[in-house]
Amino acid sequence: MEQLLDLVTEARKEPTTSPEKQEKIQEAIRILAEYYESDEWKQDFANDEAGLLPKDLKRGVLSEDGIWNVLSID
Repeated sequence: MEQLLDLVTEARKEPTTSPEKQEKIQEAIRILAEYYESDEWKQDFANDEAGLLPKDLKRGVLSEDGIWNVLSID
């Protein structure tokens, strides 16, 4: 999920992309939205808050504002 978030974040910085890349980005957004609205995300978030995830794990998708901001831009 973190890689998908990075893909979408970077793509938002690019002024134009190919139709193929746009399709890949839209699919990434769909997957991220499903994850963000899922019980899996809630459990991952709770595990992070409880300190159960590795300290060196990148956790942009577990930032409520970070993932919401990426998904809400259109």
